[in-house]
Amino acid sequence: MKYKAIFFDRDGTLTYFDKKKEEWRDRIISEWSGKPFELSYEKMMKLFELASEGKKPWYRTIDDERTFFQRFYRFLLIGEDIKQNIDRRAMVLFEELWCNKDRVLFPETIEVLEYFQLHGYKMGVISDTSPSLEYTLQQLGIAKYFTSFTASSLVGAGKPSPIIFNAALEAQGVSAEESLYVDDCKLEADGAREQGFTSFFLDRTGRSSDGWCIQSLKQLINFVSLQN
Repeated sequence: MKYKAIFFDRDGTLTYFDKKKEEWRDRIISEWSGKPFELSYEKMMKLFELASEGKKPWYRTIDDERTFFQRFYRFLLIGEDIKQNIDRRAMVLFEELWCNKDRVLFPETIEVLEYFQLHGYKMGVISDTSPSLEYTLQQLGIAKYFTSFTASSLVGAGKPSPIIFNAALEAQGVSAEESLYVDDCKLEADGAREQGFTSFFLDRTGRSSDGWCIQSLKQLINFVSLQN
């Protein structure tokens, strides 16, 4: 077998965010504040800075992350001029939105993971995310397929830095040349390829003309079948 390992990005590759959660968030905050609410990227990053209390990295453990997001939602409410029951309402947001069925699996995810597990591949996830990476995949029932969970918050670097890719390879005891990688971000897929991975850019829209582009995770199965 030419390849020994396969690594996946999480968000946009294996999973996607449940829009119903965002709709609930926007609706309830609007009700509390009496004005329309929208969480823009700029507003979100400002709240991240406030919740970090000047500390970087923002969190290194799941307990750190829980505390961080409780502060995050408190600052969010303050920023919307909500003055009543701040702590209770911040906890309502936290309990509903943090690691609580906020992600959904793409239809082909289980089938593809089953295939690579059945064929003896080492499997890992590489994600620009927080310490709850493994926990979120446990909630979705797919953590059992993986033997490494490489989160940017824990290794101190995000994709496409070689640091995070090397950390994932070391965790599995394989080389980049022995490994496949797939990501829905072209910059990050290209970064893995520059490190020696056979790397695919996942574009479900089908608009990309990149030579290493796939439209479905199932195409990974077709690729490796031709290599053996």
